[in-house]
Amino acid sequence: MNVKPKKQLGQHFLKDAGTCQKIAGQVIWTNDTRKVLEIGPGMGALSKYLWEIPEIDLWLLDVDIESIDYLRANYPAHADRILFGDFLRLDPKELFGEEAFIVVGNFPYNISSQILFRVLEWKDQVPVMIGMFQKEVAKRIVSGPGNKDYGILSVLVQAYYTAEYLFDVPPTAFNPPPKVDSGVIQLTRRTDVVTMKSEKSFIAVVKAAFGQRRKMLRNPLKGMFTPETLQEEIFTKRPEQLSVADFAALTFKMK
Repeated sequence: MNVKPKKQLGQHFLKDAGTCQKIAGQVIWTNDTRKVLEIGPGMGALSKYLWEIPEIDLWLLDVDIESIDYLRANYPAHADRILFGDFLRLDPKELFGEEAFIVVGNFPYNISSQILFRVLEWKDQVPVMIGMFQKEVAKRIVSGPGNKDYGILSVLVQAYYTAEYLFDVPPTAFNPPPKVDSGVIQLTRRTDVVTMKSEKSFIAVVKAAFGQRRKMLRNPLKGMFTPETLQEEIFTKRPEQLSVADFAALTFKMK
């Protein structure tokens, strides 16, 4: 029996073999790890191509018990690595210990940003992430300074990962078809992370700056810096004009 996509879980199952093969083709084991965790495998359209890669050690995780039962019944040889669970509640150390793992998935759009922030929390264990997002969100993640899509998500992700937009995916590749286009991106952990006062201060200044993205920085950031510091030229700029390194440098000037 087929698994019925569930609206409450934001499920749109991939069905296009070409798209699945292209995503699987991006998954290459690294010197860091051969372990790969696929989130939300559904009926295994992508999984079956990932299983064909002999160099990787694949685990599947889905919050939909119907999908888990289907996959275990149809792929019994892999049943012990087809896990029922919620990625947003996962403690990766319970699954992989201190070992690194690659994250792959056709992410439900209603929680895709939450998944991304979890990956950022585990950045020391996740060297690579390859994921399907709503195209609008995917573009936002990879956008650079000066682009209208550049924002909080762009800066926080690109502080720790190199973000690359791989390809578009049309609605017809899914069942049921979503109302929007999709895009696949790849994040590769940076070896040149910019120096910042602290991650907490970096996140705070980025979120505050983009909270009023159309105003000069001295307006949204006035509570974080002394009046004298706010007279510096950088505070006459708008947040979308600043690079990741610029935001990191600001953290050392906070009061």
